[in-house]
Amino acid sequence: MTGTKKITRTQTWLFGTLGLGLWYLIYSQLLPFSHFFTYSLLGINKGSHLGEAIQFFIYDTPKVMLLLTLVVFIIGVLRSFFTPERTRKYLAGRREIVGNLLAALLGIITPFCSCSAVPLFLGFVQAGVPLGVTFSFLIAAPMVNEVALILLYGLLGWKVASLYLISGLLIAIIAGWLIGRLKLEHWVEDWVQEMRTGQPLVLNKKLTWADRVDMGWLAVKEIIGKVWLYVIIGIGVGAGIHGYVPENVMATVMGGDQWWSVPAAVLIGIPMYSNAAGIVPILEALLGKGAALGTALAFMMSVIALSLPEMVILRKVLKPKLIAVFVGVVGSGILFTGYLFNQYIM
Repeated sequence: MTGTKKITRTQTWLFGTLGLGLWYLIYSQLLPFSHFFTYSLLGINKGSHLGEAIQFFIYDTPKVMLLLTLVVFIIGVLRSFFTPERTRKYLAGRREIVGNLLAALLGIITPFCSCSAVPLFLGFVQAGVPLGVTFSFLIAAPMVNEVALILLYGLLGWKVASLYLISGLLIAIIAGWLIGRLKLEHWVEDWVQEMRTGQPLVLNKKLTWADRVDMGWLAVKEIIGKVWLYVIIGIGVGAGIHGYVPENVMATVMGGDQWWSVPAAVLIGIPMYSNAAGIVPILEALLGKGAALGTALAFMMSVIALSLPEMVILRKVLKPKLIAVFVGVVGSGILFTGYLFNQYIM
C-alpha cells in the first residue's frame, strides 16, 4: 500500500511538471499566433479597426483562460486548508482592527463571491463573528480575490495588481471597522439575530494531498464553468473598445482631469453585474484607450463590490438602513481610491 502511494505521488509530480511546461509553451505562443491568425490567415489589414479588435480577442481569450486555469488550480489546493468552518472559527471572537485585517486577508484566498453572501453571513453570525469583521470579509472576498489579481497582473502588470490589492484591502478593513464601530447590529434582520446559538464548529476531517489535488481540479471545473461566458463577453466588449473607440473619447469621458469622472464611473458600475473575469478585460481596454487608472479601478470596484444584484441578495438578511450604510461607506472608499490614483499615480 505504501509503495502504491509513493508511485501515485511521484506520477502526480511528474505529470504536474510536464503540464506546467506545456502550459508555458502554449502561453508563450499566444501573441505571435494572434497576429498570424488575424493578419495572415484572415488577411485583415494590420492597423485597421477590425484587425485590432479581432487580434485583441484572439490573444486575450486563451490568455485569460490559461491564467485562470493555472491559478484557480493552485488556489483550489490552498483553499483546502481554509474550509468555511475553519474560516468562521478563525474569525469568531476577533475584535476591532485585528479581526478586520484577518477577515480581509482570508477574503482573498477563500472561495466565496457575492452570490454566497447570505449563507456566509448567516454562518458568521451563528459563529459569533462581529458584524464589522463579517463585512470586512464580505467586501474583500468578491473584490480582492485571486481571479482579479492574476488577471490584473497578466494583462496590466504587477504595479496595477499591487495597487488594486492594497486599495481593496484598505477599503475592506476600514469599511468593516467603521461599520463595527457604529454598532448597527440592530439593523440586521431579527430572524438572523436569533441564530446566535453559540454551537461549537465542527471542522472537516483531515485531507490527504491526493484529496487536495482533487479539490484543485474541482475548483477549476466549477469556477471556469461559471466564469467562461463572462470572460468571453468581457473580452468581446474590450475588443470592441480596443478596436473602434477613439483614444480621445475615453480620455475625455474617463480621464483624470474631469472631477466627475470617478463618481460617474461608480454610478455606472453599480447597476451592472459581473465578476473579475468579465470586467478586467474591459478595464484593460479602457486604460489602453486613455482612461485614467483611478477612474477605471473605481469602475471595476463598484461593479464587483457594490453591484445591485448583491444588494438584493443582502436584503434577505440586512435591513435597508444597514445596506445604505454599507453602500455609503464602501462607495466613499472607492471614490477616495479613484481620486487618489488619478492625482498621484500615473
